[in-house]
Amino acid sequence: MIAEFSKRSRRVIALSAATFLTPFALVGVAHAAGTEAAADPAPAEADGGGLGDIVVTATRRSESVQKVPISMQALSMEKLAERNVKGMSDFALLMPSVSFAGLGPGRQTAYFRGIVPAGGTYASVGYYLDDIPITGTGVPDVFVYDMERVEGLSGPQGTLYGAGSLAGTIRMITNKPKLGKFEWGYDSEVNKFGKGAAGGQLATYANIPVGDNLAARVVAFYRKDGGYVDNTPNNGKFNNGKSSTLALGDGNPGTNYTLSNAAIAKKDYNPVYMYGGRLAVLWEPTPGWQITPELAAQSQTAYGYFGYDPRVGDLQVHDYDLTRRQDAWYQGALSVHGHIGDFDLVSSTGYFGRKVHLQNDYTYYTVTYDNFGQGYENYLQFFSKDGCTGSGASLKCNKLLNPTQYFEGWTYSEKFTQELRFATPKSWPFDASFGGFYQWQKTENNNYYGIHGLADIAGYTKVCSYSFNSVCNGDVNTLAGFGVPTTSGGTMVVGSPAVKGDGFYINENNQYTHDAAIFFEGHYNITPKLKITGGVRYFWTDYWTTGFAGVMASAKSTTTSKNMLTGAMGCSLPLPTERLTCRNTNMLDPNQIGRYKEQGETHKIALNYQLTPSKMVYANYSTGFRPGGYNRPLRVSGVGVFRVDPFKSETLTNYEIGIKTQWGNNVRFNTAIYMEEWNNIQYSVVVAGTQGAGMTGNAGKAKVYGVEYEADIKLGKVTISSSGAYNRARLDGNFCNFKADRTALTIAADPTCSSGIAAADGSRLPRQPEFKGNISVRYDTEFGDLKAYLLGSALYQSSATQDLKLSNNNLLDCQDIAADATKAGRQCTTKGFATFDFSAGLKKDTWAFDIYIQNAFDGRGVLTTNTFCSIDFCAGSSRNFTVRPQVFGVKFGQKF
Repeated sequence: MIAEFSKRSRRVIALSAATFLTPFALVGVAHAAGTEAAADPAPAEADGGGLGDIVVTATRRSESVQKVPISMQALSMEKLAERNVKGMSDFALLMPSVSFAGLGPGRQTAYFRGIVPAGGTYASVGYYLDDIPITGTGVPDVFVYDMERVEGLSGPQGTLYGAGSLAGTIRMITNKPKLGKFEWGYDSEVNKFGKGAAGGQLATYANIPVGDNLAARVVAFYRKDGGYVDNTPNNGKFNNGKSSTLALGDGNPGTNYTLSNAAIAKKDYNPVYMYGGRLAVLWEPTPGWQITPELAAQSQTAYGYFGYDPRVGDLQVHDYDLTRRQDAWYQGALSVHGHIGDFDLVSSTGYFGRKVHLQNDYTYYTVTYDNFGQGYENYLQFFSKDGCTGSGASLKCNKLLNPTQYFEGWTYSEKFTQELRFATPKSWPFDASFGGFYQWQKTENNNYYGIHGLADIAGYTKVCSYSFNSVCNGDVNTLAGFGVPTTSGGTMVVGSPAVKGDGFYINENNQYTHDAAIFFEGHYNITPKLKITGGVRYFWTDYWTTGFAGVMASAKSTTTSKNMLTGAMGCSLPLPTERLTCRNTNMLDPNQIGRYKEQGETHKIALNYQLTPSKMVYANYSTGFRPGGYNRPLRVSGVGVFRVDPFKSETLTNYEIGIKTQWGNNVRFNTAIYMEEWNNIQYSVVVAGTQGAGMTGNAGKAKVYGVEYEADIKLGKVTISSSGAYNRARLDGNFCNFKADRTALTIAADPTCSSGIAAADGSRLPRQPEFKGNISVRYDTEFGDLKAYLLGSALYQSSATQDLKLSNNNLLDCQDIAADATKAGRQCTTKGFATFDFSAGLKKDTWAFDIYIQNAFDGRGVLTTNTFCSIDFCAGSSRNFTVRPQVFGVKFGQKF
């Protein structure tokens, strides 16, 4: 049964190898036919005294950004350097329609135009490195260096980019090797956070030609970011000022444990270390054909938490255990561009692998259980063998472990993609792109919520032993039987509740996804000035998962859990080291596999009218999709096992009208207005009584009305640039609470809202400011042979909500008055903010020198607010993730 995975893996490897070799066979066919056409290069931003132009490949062909009939923003190599962009959090701030949520490097997810799902297995935004998707719900923090440009495509891009591009697509385009030209350069930087630690980076690139038809481009870098959050000593108190002495889940004053973080308290405890590189080779084996293999790899280690707890202090937290994230990934890609007859051919093959090891302090989850009051001894009182005497009937223990939890997880993911795309001959009266796409993904999750030493304890206190309330009738005055086995008349249950290792709750699973699609997008000039574009994509997606999630009782359940080694229901503890020997994903399937399949189509149509060669008006209708998925049955303590139906796919329909204009060489103005309809919003919840397990359902529908603009004006030596977006994103109808039917044992959406309203019609969608905009003013001048510039820029972002569910949002945004605000039906918001950046530089011949200061006035613009566990329980320990605090730096680089 377990071997089924290795068999499937071998089949996929064989398929991958065959697909990977196909482009080389096509080269041979074309060479035999004597094809002589050359590939079209993608030119960079134009030089000269005006604004220049940026050529993009958003529509899978090279054209000016001013000719693309969609709302998009392209950040050129010069703009990326000018604004000191190093990763997603930097360029996302410069894209007005993009918001993002996250907990720090490698744990961030981007969103477009307020389309912010809170659940599901697919991302809503496509994320590409060149032509290969690395899309996910938490994308790697790709270091931005030697990039030709970054493209942000607003609105559904499903026709050309598929299921992961429901709301938009972000593409990072690297500089490619150049034939016959040697280039080399390096860039160095030293920086420091205003109140934090110092950091710096060193990056280099080289373009190396080998003969007339071969060239390589190499990039290498090292980067360190200093920390700026302080893990301060708790001094015997929690973040709310109360004593940090735990009652240990009972009413007896004789049991307690005082928490201290003095051993790991540290100033600037969240530094980041990163290194990596890229290698690309361009080979022209015959005229008209280009083969480009590429390899990119990166390793990043981030310590600490990147949000802060305002209850503790400015940029301060109380962490009681190690928090560290080690994220390593690599991507191999092969691009083949050539011609078969008069047809243009592009083959893009990619393989992406990623390993993430995350360790996280989870103390506040333990504190939450302790705050529940009496009747939780079995969650908090664990006896160390070090404090025991005797054995058998004479066993007596008196030393308790530190009961605080920690999280440790290993995630391994791999993705294979293949796209084969053809373009019609240029001699045809219309041009079109068509082809096929295949993607295979596997993710292996190994998540453990543990207590240090839990696997080797002598025992734990029986529930209700020292509690007295409506449920318990224990002894709250003496500790009679404390640490004595229950078999000897005491209150200690001998043995450990650990499921595996020190894990009190574990989640081990494998997830597999197969995606296939065929697509077509064509363009036809109705008149010399009027063009119509139409596209369609048919897709098939297949998702399946298997594994185990739960606590000791979950594993022992003879209803939901299956021992895959013996075939019997119910598993013995502790579980063996081998993964997936105990499964509870789907008790109705003999192999405990949960499956979900879906097929459908997405489409677009656009009209653009060229008023003049530099002025265009367009109208665009497009749709996008995000597949649904499987929900496993949920075991609710004391009630039974509930069936949860699969959640449905999301769809997004976009109606957009825009203009793109350039006035001479000095003024450019683009704008778009749009309305988007979002149906079957996917939303995940933790279900009470399931020991942290949850489900994903559909929360109804929403509408977004918005306008975006981008403007540049060059007045002699002064260049003024601005971009902004207004998005009115609201629910279109009530979001009803999910309803548990205790008779039918089902959990499902409640269309009548008989179980209550989670969010009312007209509620704002979360984490999207209504307005976000930026403006920059640059002055260029010369001093003899020196070129100099001064740059000032400002970013403004209005307020935002944090969660779709009203009560959850108010617990995050206004905890002190959350109950009253929720009762009144009022959504609290985070405050809007503004930040200011300044820089200056000198350049001469081959070298450049820059100084900068970002967030010059050290503002605390809150982007998101997050909790360690369910918002209902852990809102008291929420933390604010903000724009980076004030940082200043010096840069020096040379190019040869």
